[in-house]
Amino acid sequence: MTSPQGVIDAAWGTLPPAGRTVETAGRYTSTRMERIIQITVAVGCLAIGGQGFVLSWNIYDIGVPHAVLHAVLFLSLAVMTACCLLGRGARLASGVFAVLYPLGLLAWPAVTAGTAPDPGVQPWTFYLISLAVVGAMVAFPLPWQYVWAIGTAVLYAVVRLVRGGFAPEFWIGVGYDISVALILGLVFVTVGWVLRGVAAGVDAARVQAVLSYAAAASADAGEQERIAVAALMHDSVLAALIAAERAHSDRERQLAVSMAREALTRLANAESDDPEGSDEPVPRSWIAAGIERSADELGVSLEAERADLDDATAVVPGRVARAVVLAATQAIANAVQHAEGAGLRVVVSRHGSGVRVEVSDTGPGVDVAAIPADRLGIRASIFARMAAVGGEASIESGARGTVVALTWAGEKRA
Repeated sequence: MTSPQGVIDAAWGTLPPAGRTVETAGRYTSTRMERIIQITVAVGCLAIGGQGFVLSWNIYDIGVPHAVLHAVLFLSLAVMTACCLLGRGARLASGVFAVLYPLGLLAWPAVTAGTAPDPGVQPWTFYLISLAVVGAMVAFPLPWQYVWAIGTAVLYAVVRLVRGGFAPEFWIGVGYDISVALILGLVFVTVGWVLRGVAAGVDAARVQAVLSYAAAASADAGEQERIAVAALMHDSVLAALIAAERAHSDRERQLAVSMAREALTRLANAESDDPEGSDEPVPRSWIAAGIERSADELGVSLEAERADLDDATAVVPGRVARAVVLAATQAIANAVQHAEGAGLRVVVSRHGSGVRVEVSDTGPGVDVAAIPADRLGIRASIFARMAAVGGEASIESGARGTVVALTWAGEKRA
């Protein structure tokens, strides 16, 4: 029986690279959404960070400590941008910049000591607030993202007021700056949270769909295996035991011995990957020859009549041909056991692009509707076996005999 994990592997193998397990398949959309966020962050860093860098190009005249702080922050920002664009080490680089920025704000009053701040001009550190927030959005869990969105704006405002000596003219500008920074930071974090949530929901739905498919496929595989085992048990084991129990004449004993030999052979081959041979197409005459061989193994001398068969044409898939042969063999065994093989006749004929086999006898007949539900000879070994390969089986029985018709109409074309 195919395992659920095997079914999942087969299903995902038909899609673009999405992993080999449910866990990796479950991150299919989330991974791509994370990549989109990283690229968007990189583009924002180039635009806003580039603007801040251009406006701060003359800071090297202020002093060496200030220049070092400026170089460290913009260098880490450049590394973060490159990593987000390349998709390699983005979380680490973004986390480093997100941590360095508030540290830089704390050091800012010290490195700019001796210079007079201008209340009407925004310092270059203001342009990096939102970038520190999106860096936290890439690197940190959701609660810490909100901490960064609020904390960096508040920290900038405090540092800016400290540098201005809490003079009244600084309050208006700082109030405006912190409002813009808070709104942008909270919007960025919330939008990222929503997009990630949508992606996670899609992945969860995909995983459930795959698991449902796996469960259905496993259930179907189990049912097919149950039918196959039931057919094998009846065809090979139970039929041999019943034949042995009812054997009184030499012919009946020979039939029981042949059926027991077949049972042992099929049981020995049951665990092999391809116990029934290949699935290469075979001609219709192969079915007739196979029925003759199977009948001979049952101790029945039989020559199947061939009607309108083309020996040079291979049109019947191997699995279908074997199913027809096995179903016909069961019909022959039933005719021998219940009708003593009276008037036994097998006709193999062409049926459109498929094949039709009729097994008939002139015995007393059987009431198919009266067969108990636990008797699998006809249900599993004939009807279920033909249905499993897309074929049909019918039985007409009366006082003048029984006719078992096995029909496979050919491959369906779209």
